[in-house]
Amino acid sequence: MNMLQAGDKVPEFSAKDQDGNTISLSDYKGKKLVVFFYPKASTPGCTAEACNLRDNYQELQAQGYDLLGVSADSEKRQANFKNKYEFPFPLLADEDKTVINAFGVWGPKKFMGKEYDGIHRTTFIVNEEGVVKEVITKVKTKDHAAQILA
Repeated sequence: MNMLQAGDKVPEFSAKDQDGNTISLSDYKGKKLVVFFYPKASTPGCTAEACNLRDNYQELQAQGYDLLGVSADSEKRQANFKNKYEFPFPLLADEDKTVINAFGVWGPKKFMGKEYDGIHRTTFIVNEEGVVKEVITKVKTKDHAAQILA
């Protein structure tokens, strides 16, 4: 795993969102962007994290942040997740892991004694120039917006 660090320039990427629209890093040029990676749509931790960001979305926007959620789920699964919880931000369906690998969040994980490869729940705060300002690796799913706004 070669994760992007603070000070790294984010490589240009494009991926489809839950509605099949192509979203690219260049769409956010000149804006502050929060890119949050989560293991799987509609699971308890991921739902808590995304709902916390939804509930604090206006405050995040007031601070100038756009949000982008990313997992390796299909467009259909992302669409169901977004519609069920009414998320006001796009969710990328990164099935081929282009964006996941660009940020370096795919790697070995342990769960209940089993080791497997998966997405590490990580959030990147990217500045207006496309440079990583901060990396949050210890995500508090129920209080994640506070970590970003801190």
